[in-house]
Amino acid sequence: MKRVSNHIIAVLAILFALNACATYSAHEVGPTAIHQAKEQIPEAALMDVGIEVFQSTELSKEEATEEGTTSEIRRAEGHYIPYHLKNTLQRSSHWGAVRMIPTGSKGSDLLVRGFIVRSNGEYLALKVEAVDASGNIWLNKTYELDADENSYTGTIQAENDPFQDLYNTVANDLAAYKRDKTEADLQKIRQISRLQFAADFAPEIFSEYLHIDESGEITINRLPSDDDPMMARLLQIRERDHMYVDTLNEYYDGFYNEMWPAYEDWRKTNQTEQIALRKIKREAITKAVTGILLVAAGIALGFSRSNTGILPGLMVAGGTAVIVNGVNVSREAEIHRDAIKELSESFGNEMKPMVVEFQGKEYELTGSVEEQYKRLKELLRKIYFAETGFEPENKTGDK
Repeated sequence: MKRVSNHIIAVLAILFALNACATYSAHEVGPTAIHQAKEQIPEAALMDVGIEVFQSTELSKEEATEEGTTSEIRRAEGHYIPYHLKNTLQRSSHWGAVRMIPTGSKGSDLLVRGFIVRSNGEYLALKVEAVDASGNIWLNKTYELDADENSYTGTIQAENDPFQDLYNTVANDLAAYKRDKTEADLQKIRQISRLQFAADFAPEIFSEYLHIDESGEITINRLPSDDDPMMARLLQIRERDHMYVDTLNEYYDGFYNEMWPAYEDWRKTNQTEQIALRKIKREAITKAVTGILLVAAGIALGFSRSNTGILPGLMVAGGTAVIVNGVNVSREAEIHRDAIKELSESFGNEMKPMVVEFQGKEYELTGSVEEQYKRLKELLRKIYFAETGFEPENKTGDK
């Protein structure tokens, strides 16, 4: 009897633990309209924004199933979400050029990074960090929003996402921080970003123009003269770098537009699926627990010396039937999970080869975005060295 009781307690503990794992407490972002600039911003205060591909934890099959997503969709979201944030920032009119950039790029006035905490069409949780070229953190915050049944009504591609309130809140927070900066502050940040780009290409010359303290804050030691020929060359190189990033953003734009219809449909369907899954899971646990209690009561009565009726047998049989019914409902939940998985097959994020032309010669860039960008920087360095006649120290093994 004691052994039976221990088994029942163990099973109950597992069932309640599984039920606890299904809960998730989210901090809701309220309805939020985007704050647009009311007047034209002076050129000196128009900061350029670079947004990197958003990162996320590599999900195991079990973790993805529990969250209600797939690893393929999560990787695709890493490109979709920052691109929609880019569109939102552009519509606010508070910024200069807003671009998606390769990870590790140098020279953005304001760099935005993100981490996808949770996402399955029913809710979205993002950790967003923004840091300017001087190393000052503008934003380091987690935003969470649950979608309701009306969230998928009136959506507009590139403008109104089901989680648009979250994107608007991020954009408004960044704009609010920017409003606290003077025009001189913003101009200094832009100068630092230009010098960072220059120091990345020619550290032997331009690294001494900047000072980095122990906290990581960057200040200007001195500025190059207005007619500095090397700086002029590097600014031209920077424009070529921007041209590549603009071409890269055309690719992201195509990916975003192709992804929108299928992703929108998946999220809307998955919201319904997740609600159904929770209902099924609650029913399965309730039925299983009820069955276990009936079995336990039947066994207990069977051990009772005073009981001689057929009730214990009926209770055990009835309890077993309830448990089996609960298992069948759990199998129905598995069918829902399989349906969700099938919806992810159309997503992918492989970078197509890109051809660039320099000095009448074409170069094909292949591999991931980061690999292509690394190769591009190597080509730009060679062009810079050829045009300036400057021979750098061979620290990277380039010839």
